[in-house]
Amino acid sequence: MGVLKAKGVVYRPVDEVDLGPESDEFYLHPEVKAPRMAGLVVKVFAWCLELPILGGILLYFLKRNNLIHKLVSFADIQEPPLFVPSHPYEGIVEKEVKCIDSELSPPQKVQHAFDCIQSSLENVPKNIPPLNFRRWTILDYAKAYTSRETTPTMVAHRFIACVQDSSSPKMKMSFFINYNVEDILTQAAESTLRYERGEPISVLDGVPVAVKDEIDCMPYPTTGGTKWMHKVRQCNKDACCVNRLRSCGAIIVGKTNMHELGAGISGINPHYGAARNPYDKSKITGGSSSGSAAVVAAGLCPIALGVDGGGSVRLPAALCGVVGFKPTFARVPLDGVLPINYTVGMIGILAATVEDSLIAYAAMAGNLVPSDHFGISVPKIDLPLLKSANYTSTDVKIAKYGKWFDDCSDDIRICCSNAVAELSSKYGWKTVDVTIPEIEVMRLSHYLTIGSECSQSIATYLDKSKEELGWDVRVGLSVYGSFHSHEYLNAQKIRNRQLRFHQKIFSIADVIVTPTVGVTAYTIGDDSLKTGELDYVNGAALVRFQIAGNFLGLPAVTIPIGYNKSGLPIGLQFIGKPWSESMLIYIASAMQALCITECKKPEVFYDLLAKE
Repeated sequence: MGVLKAKGVVYRPVDEVDLGPESDEFYLHPEVKAPRMAGLVVKVFAWCLELPILGGILLYFLKRNNLIHKLVSFADIQEPPLFVPSHPYEGIVEKEVKCIDSELSPPQKVQHAFDCIQSSLENVPKNIPPLNFRRWTILDYAKAYTSRETTPTMVAHRFIACVQDSSSPKMKMSFFINYNVEDILTQAAESTLRYERGEPISVLDGVPVAVKDEIDCMPYPTTGGTKWMHKVRQCNKDACCVNRLRSCGAIIVGKTNMHELGAGISGINPHYGAARNPYDKSKITGGSSSGSAAVVAAGLCPIALGVDGGGSVRLPAALCGVVGFKPTFARVPLDGVLPINYTVGMIGILAATVEDSLIAYAAMAGNLVPSDHFGISVPKIDLPLLKSANYTSTDVKIAKYGKWFDDCSDDIRICCSNAVAELSSKYGWKTVDVTIPEIEVMRLSHYLTIGSECSQSIATYLDKSKEELGWDVRVGLSVYGSFHSHEYLNAQKIRNRQLRFHQKIFSIADVIVTPTVGVTAYTIGDDSLKTGELDYVNGAALVRFQIAGNFLGLPAVTIPIGYNKSGLPIGLQFIGKPWSESMLIYIASAMQALCITECKKPEVFYDLLAKE
């Protein structure tokens, strides 16, 4: 293929690139050249890619036509590679925070988080305001239990009935891959006894929490959305994040559906069903943490865990109208998570409210365990004092790259622009216009990185397990396996460039604001249910604003802010400096305060605290 070798771009050194609003840097809109494929078409394409000669030719042209060769593979880049997005702590001083020691136990950290939100459970609002909808929160559950209005056992029985209803032939919501009735009721009975004795472990005691099936959680196998992973990799104990939640008394209610191997963003799984959006059952949830977003949106859990490798928490959170929060790389240990995207994947939280995400974050954040051997020193945990927050007294600077921000559907652009303008008008916060260069280059470099890591991590199993994979994933793995070492190295050089660009922007702003996704949830095609689907055009639009959080290891949060003309949710995203989770949650809380009264009830919703 040497005669066909594409000429690579020569990138200017980082210090010579203008990041101001008048920069001459060209914004490259993704021109994805790949048709949507499902059913027989995706099967034939997968077979062709797996042929020795024809497959190599097709893969070459796929990469060339989608600019991977020009922008990454054969590019001339002066910066050295950065293989792990680790961040030295620079002593960020934040006001209105409570700083707690990482060595505290999870229940102690949860108590500190609760103290930042409420003075006591008596202050938790008892009734939903008229003509308004809101999901039940962690504190609603805790108050209902302590007041004896209900018990964890009663909630568990209702939860089981609701999951069974959602899985019925009429509904086919496909929220869960696995749940164990006996285990749920056992946990609930233990929690009920603790409340009867007046000794709940924390406000999380008895609260239902779902876990993405990419995270180890007893007594379940970890499938990664496949039909074979649990056969070659045993789950023998809880992941660190699950163990920390369980130690707070949370009821782990099962393993949620996900896009197979996390190798897609629709949430359509040919083995366990297409997870369906509670706002419209005909639409996707997004992925890959599809089931986790859906169970929170549908009221089955106030929080659920996901893994965010390429927007896989924030993307489905936005499409399903819930909060999605991913901390800084290494803030939450990855011990017990499938090692399929180890430098871009991070534990994330899907939550009913920003406050719920803060409580879950406090429970899980802390010192790394020995298996997370990146040599990263994790700073103490700052928690924002939300109960006394005065948003108008804070001077917050929000960076916005206009051309990138506007590269989305009209409904999303208008809704997100109005939300940012409201932050300015209500709180006096300032928007700083900037240019973030090479956005599409970063997306392609991230794709090359996550693909290489996924391919490498399961390579030894593919010969025996390939026939059990979904057809869309077989195509993806063929592409992933075509990447070479020089391409991976160049992608890591791009990572270094982008981190330096973002460091410069964070020197003049506190956060970067974007829409969370470029399009709202699209329709699930009947032809994709048994094979999965390839839709790289919609895929590129959905991940357009996600990549910096993963590729650069930055914390990020999405908040639901409105709906499109069809009633589908729209999210706004804030990307923060390393270790600035407190500031992000504070800003997200301020945004939530302006939008929560507009929250609409999903088409599919279960009320676990309803009065009999």
